[in-house]
Amino acid sequence: MAQDTGPQFGISPEMRAMAEQSVEQAKSAFNSFLVAAHEAMSTFEGQAKVAQAGAKDVSDKAMNYAERNVAATFEFAQKLVRVNNIQDFVRLQTEFVQSQVQALTEQAKELGEAASKVMPRQ
Repeated sequence: MAQDTGPQFGISPEMRAMAEQSVEQAKSAFNSFLVAAHEAMSTFEGQAKVAQAGAKDVSDKAMNYAERNVAATFEFAQKLVRVNNIQDFVRLQTEFVQSQVQALTEQAKELGEAASKVMPRQ
């Protein structure tokens, strides 16, 4: 059996207890940090999912509006090709412009409201 004949390194029981306590405190602090980091990431992921859903809603609305506006324009064009006189042309043009201005105003308002729900509050 080999004996250790090197210099003895003695640590007093008080120093050993203090070192063990320091290690336990550091371990506890690190574990608390990990829990807080996980909670922060979960919160961030939840907010990102909400923002993503909100952005999809805004995008869906915009596409729906674009489709409706294009359909209205084609309907207007079909009516124009059947016009017999300038008075009907002016009347159709006026009606179309008024209806589109109203539709675009409502669409802009709705998109603004939807976008404001997505934007983070400061």
